Amino acid sequence: MRRNKQPCHLVADIGLLLCVGCLLMLFGCDESPQIEAVQPEKIVYEGVITAMGDSLTAGLGVAPSESYPAELERMLAATGLNYRVINSGVSGETSSGARSRVDWVLKSNPDIVILETGANDGLRGITPELIKNNIAEIIEILLSREITVVLTGMQMTTNLGTEYRQKFNQIYHDLAARYSLIFMPFFLQDVAAEPRLNQTDGIHPTAEGYQVIAANVLPFVKEAIVKRSVPVR
Repeated sequence: MRRNKQPCHLVADIGLLLCVGCLLMLFGCDESPQIEAVQPEKIVYEGVITAMGDSLTAGLGVAPSESYPAELERMLAATGLNYRVINSGVSGETSSGARSRVDWVLKSNPDIVILETGANDGLRGITPELIKNNIAEIIEILLSREITVVLTGMQMTTNLGTEYRQKFNQIYHDLAARYSLIFMPFFLQDVAAEPRLNQTDGIHPTAEGYQVIAANVLPFVKEAIVKRSVPVR
């Protein structure tokens, strides 16, 4: 009686199939759910506001998050106005320095510029006529780019005499009237000469002082936003 023998190649094929099956089970059959990384939602701003000024804008002596531009951005957002507020303050800057870097400020493509400058000029006794001309040139450049300007006034002490103080203080009122600007008469309103709201130098506000400034600037910025939203006839 003849016995049937299983071909060797059949055994090899079966062994190969078993190996492939094991590999599939180990590496190819993982059905566990894939977790995708959650990307943070990108903020879409309605516009850009650039705060241009000296150390009072830069926030000398406090953290960047405690400067008035940072506070202003948070206050706007709290009222439903999602605007980016860029801090473009340079400590120690005079109105001449501000005039020289306008082109740099324009690179931020602002819709609104809050202009605070001139205090360092006054402390140095620079002639009011020069200060006025510098600020006027800045304003004209900004307006030529269809940027809405919020001008903030400064007030000088009587150290340099009553006449100088009067001429200095009048600069901002005259320019606001000449160019029909949104005008905040005194940038340091409710903060100047308040010891608890100023640092030990008596000039630069504390974090709490900048909160007061931001709250005072807020209605003027809102006015600027409304002004931009109204079509020109």
